[in-house]
Amino acid sequence: MPYTLRDLPQDERPRERLKKYGVESLSLQELLALIIEKGRKGKNVLTLAQELLARFGNLQKLKEASISELQKVEGIGFATACKIKAALALGERALNTREKPEIKITTPRQVFDLLEPELSKKKKEFFKIICLDTRSKVVAIETISVGSLDTSLAHPREIFYSAIKNTAASFIIVHNHPSGDPTPSQDDIEITKKLKKLSEMLKIPLVDHVIIGGQEYYSFKENGVL
Repeated sequence: MPYTLRDLPQDERPRERLKKYGVESLSLQELLALIIEKGRKGKNVLTLAQELLARFGNLQKLKEASISELQKVEGIGFATACKIKAALALGERALNTREKPEIKITTPRQVFDLLEPELSKKKKEFFKIICLDTRSKVVAIETISVGSLDTSLAHPREIFYSAIKNTAASFIIVHNHPSGDPTPSQDDIEITKKLKKLSEMLKIPLVDHVIIGGQEYYSFKENGVL
């Protein structure tokens, strides 16, 4: 039979510790143990949680792991992998939806400073939209698509759906190059031209397209392409 939280000594059970001392008192290992709930034969749930952390190294890499990668840890089945992914996604959404100070964007460098911490270390291409109000203040930042190691697929439909949904007066598109080189590809140039034409038709101006590559960026506006 698998080892559950109930098999642990009472003063070591994460639930009891949470109730008595608050969630802030729990370690990352204990928080994961609460999500996993069951260990495997010969291993209690805390040990399994520690093995999971040891496999991926840190919480960020654990969050980015796929369900199949999580299942490579012995004792983590499909249902538990789904629970881990869901819990980490909830935490990220809670962070993203909390009240934030107003951010005004008027230069490509501000776009880079805003999204470089998130995008520069990504191993896949993330295509994002920054929706702005009439005063160039950020009203929403959304991920439109996630591509492979060297390509990102972004359909204009999803981009303008986000802009319209967020009542954007204008918008900026941003994506990363995992290679570290922000130089635009031919596909980058073509999608920018297409979005520029559509933005003029819909009267929601495309302000800029910024590509982040490592610690550098390329701005279509700054380079006179937009």
